[in-house]
Amino acid sequence: MAPGMDNTTDSGSSSARRSRSGSPDLIASNAGTALPYATRSALHLKGLVPSGVENFAVQEQRALEQLNMKSTNLEKYIFLSWLRSTNINLFYRLVLHNLKAIAPVIYTPTVGQACQEYSHIYPFLAPPNAVDGLYIPLNEVDNIDEIIQNYKESTAEGDEPEITVITDGSRILGLGDLGMNGMGIPVGKLQLYVAAAGLNPDRCLPIVLDFGTDTEKYLEDPLYLGIRQHRPKDEAFYAAANRVIEALHSAFPKMFIQFEDFSTDHAFGLLDHWREKALCFNDDIQGTGCVVLGGFISAVSQAGIPAKDQRILFVGAGSAGVGVAKQLVDYFIIEHKIPEEQAKAMFWFVDSRGMITANRGDKLAQHKVYFARQDNGNTQCKSLEETLEYVKPTALIGLSTIHKAFSEKILTRLNEMNSTARPIVFPLSNPDTKAECTFEEAMRCTNNRVLFASGTAFPEYTIPGTQDVVVPGQANNLYCFPPIGLGAVLSKPVWITDTMIFAVAKALANSLSKDEKALGELYPRIERVRETSAQLAAAFVHQAVREGLARDDKWIALVKANPTTSATSKSPDGTYSSAVLDEVRRYMWLPAENYEQLKNSLPHYHHHPAVSHAGSEKL
Repeated sequence: MAPGMDNTTDSGSSSARRSRSGSPDLIASNAGTALPYATRSALHLKGLVPSGVENFAVQEQRALEQLNMKSTNLEKYIFLSWLRSTNINLFYRLVLHNLKAIAPVIYTPTVGQACQEYSHIYPFLAPPNAVDGLYIPLNEVDNIDEIIQNYKESTAEGDEPEITVITDGSRILGLGDLGMNGMGIPVGKLQLYVAAAGLNPDRCLPIVLDFGTDTEKYLEDPLYLGIRQHRPKDEAFYAAANRVIEALHSAFPKMFIQFEDFSTDHAFGLLDHWREKALCFNDDIQGTGCVVLGGFISAVSQAGIPAKDQRILFVGAGSAGVGVAKQLVDYFIIEHKIPEEQAKAMFWFVDSRGMITANRGDKLAQHKVYFARQDNGNTQCKSLEETLEYVKPTALIGLSTIHKAFSEKILTRLNEMNSTARPIVFPLSNPDTKAECTFEEAMRCTNNRVLFASGTAFPEYTIPGTQDVVVPGQANNLYCFPPIGLGAVLSKPVWITDTMIFAVAKALANSLSKDEKALGELYPRIERVRETSAQLAAAFVHQAVREGLARDDKWIALVKANPTTSATSKSPDGTYSSAVLDEVRRYMWLPAENYEQLKNSLPHYHHHPAVSHAGSEKL
C-alpha cells in the first residue's frame, strides 16, 4: 500500500504490520506530528501524543537535524533505517531532497560496513517483528511456499510485489562472503529503485538466501544471525536456489527479479538459466555493463582517436568485468559496425595470474574463455605492468577490488603511451578502500588529461595554477538499474535482452545536458537522477515494444501510436517519444507533501496532484 492511501484499520491489521509501526493506522504512522487534531480524536490519540501539529517540511527539518548530529555514517545508516521502518513517507522525502548526501549512506560505501555489522545492528534497524523482506535458510527451502504465504499475510491486500532484489551474500561489493549479513544490499538497492525511479516502496521485496557462509569470522561470531554452516556445493546450491526462484515466479509471475552479489560462477549460472524463463536481471553483470557503456560512449567521443583504434585493458575478470566487456563489444558491433571478432580483439584481461590467454597453462573459468587471447604466441605477461607494456592500451578499466592497482607508475606510463589522445581510466571497484586509484591520482599522473569514471564517489579536483575545479565521473549503477526496473515493471517484457540494456546505455549517454557536455563530463549530475531515470525507462519501454517482447497492452499501444524515428527498426538507439516519457513520469511514485495529499493519494504508481504531466515535482 502506498503511503498516501487512506485505510483506517486496527493495530493488528496487515497494513499496520506492513508499515512496521505501532500506530493504529497507516496514515497516522506516516503523518506523525502532522496528523490533524480532529483526526487524532477520531483515532483515539488525544492526549497520547504532543499537541503541536506540524507540516511535513518541519518534520523533514527535524529529521535532517538529527541525521547531521550522528558522528559516523554507520550511525546515520541506523537512524535512516529506523525512520524508514516507522515513517516511510518522511524517509523518502528526506532522501529525495538530499539524494547526493544520503545515497552514499543508504548504499555504497556505507552499506558495505552496515552489511559487515548487520547481525550486530539488526535489532536497531526497525521495531521488533518488522517485516522487511524474506530470509530464506537453506534448511527451510522445502517450506518456501509457506514462507511466501507468510509474507503475503504480512502485507496489505493488493500489495503484490512488483520487484525483488535477491542475494545469497556470497560476494558483497568487494568485501567477500558475508552470508546472511548481505541482506543490507537488497534493502539498500530497493531504496534506490524507489528514490531514483519511483518504484512503489510497498511493492518492493528484498530477499536473502541464507545458504551459509565460508567466512569463519561469522561462523564463530556469537551474534551472527544466519545459519551456522559452510556453503553447499554447486549441485545443492542450484537445486535450492532454483526451487526458491520457481516458487517466487509461480507466486508472483509478473515480478521483476534482480540477482545481486552472487559469487561469479553462480551469478552467470543463475542468469543463464533464468534469463529467458522469467523477467530477471543481474545488476553486477548487466547493470554495471550498462552504466559503464553509457560513460564509455561519452569518453570515446572525447578521446581524440577513432573508436576502432581503442585498445582496452581490463584488470579483474569476475562477473562484473566480463559483463562490462561484453556490452562494450556489442557497442562497437552495433554503433561502429565493427565485426564481432575484430571488436573482441580490442580487449585484453588481467587476472591474478596475469594476462588471460588461451595457452597460459591453467584451466580458465568458463566466463573467461571468450576474451582469452589467442594471438599472443609464446608471450605470457605475469603482471599488470608487463601487460601494460605489451598491450599499450588507450583505456584502463578496473574491476579487480585491488586497492591502488593503478599505481602512479601505471598511470604515468598510460599517459605517455597516449600522448596524442586522452587516456580513459575507469577504476570501478567498490567501496573506496578497493578502488584501483583516486581521481586526484589519475589527474596528476595524466597532466589533467584523463577521461575518468569511478565506481565510488571521489571529491572534486582543483587543478593547481588554474584553480579550475573538475568534477569526477562516477559510473554509478544508480543511473541504470532503477530505470531498467521501472521499464520492466511497466512494459512487462517476456525477458530482458542485451539490446534493451544497450538502449538504456545509449539513452544515458544522450541524457547529458548542454552544460554537462561543455564541461566534458561523462555522466549527468546525480541530482538529476529522477529526470534521467524517466528518460531511460522510456527508452527501455520503446525498445521492448520494438522487439515485440512487451506484454502490457497499454504501453504497446502508446509506443505504436507515438513512434520515434527508428520505429521501423529494432536497432537500440535509445530514443523515446515525449508521450511515452510523460506517461512514465506520471507513474513514478512520490512521497506526499502534506497530510491531505497523504490521505487522498492513490496507491501503486498514481502520482500526486502536485506532479504535472511534464514531471515537475512540488516537494
